[in-house]
Amino acid sequence: MSSLGVEDAKRLAAYTAIDTHFPPNAKVVGIGSGSTVVYCVERIVEKKAKGEIPSDTVFIPTGFQSKELIIHGGLNLGAIDGYPVLDVAFDGADEVDSALNCIKGGGACLFQEKLVAQCAKKFIVVADYRKNSTALGLQWVQGVPIEVVPLAHARVRQDLLEMGALTATLRLGGKAKAGPVITDNCNVIIDAHFGPIADPAALAQKIKMLVGVVEVGLFINMADVAYFGNENGSVTAKFSTGEVKTIE
Repeated sequence: MSSLGVEDAKRLAAYTAIDTHFPPNAKVVGIGSGSTVVYCVERIVEKKAKGEIPSDTVFIPTGFQSKELIIHGGLNLGAIDGYPVLDVAFDGADEVDSALNCIKGGGACLFQEKLVAQCAKKFIVVADYRKNSTALGLQWVQGVPIEVVPLAHARVRQDLLEMGALTATLRLGGKAKAGPVITDNCNVIIDAHFGPIADPAALAQKIKMLVGVVEVGLFINMADVAYFGNENGSVTAKFSTGEVKTIE
């Protein structure tokens, strides 16, 4: 059996999630950020063209990328401040542990992603097999993304190192930008690597208490189910109940 590439694995997870969890009469749906979510929107557009999704369903983005996906897909665009309750939200993740805790924010959209997820009655994670982990910080070693008010970045970096972070790095824009990455909320991102995280909930709380921290890319007890597309063409579904299923 030939193995799937990463992009095909992402599409497989996204299609499975949409086919399984998109409510037939959904009124408001959250659309997350990242490469796997592209395939979620692709599937939604296909289903809408077939009349399987109501024409008046409103879609809520978590940032610039997902807003563009919604617009270019011909879907109805809404804003989270106008729709504080969502039927369901679909989003990717950088790493997911066995309890469905997630590291998110590799695309610097963690604040709006967490807000949309919090407003959703169901939060569905989609990813490829590389993001399926037993503990956070094992595979995603770039660090926990932390959105910080620019004026506070030096102090927050110092606090994180004193807290036990192995590294705490201000995320830079690279060739595309001289200086740091700026979020959709006009803040900066610090990536703090703690190694394998034994207690993600406690760490998230400690970081959130630091003056200047807007949000932490640790999503604790938020996901209802996570779908991972595998190289062999199957999908692994991990549920918040602890159940794990393989979908062939």
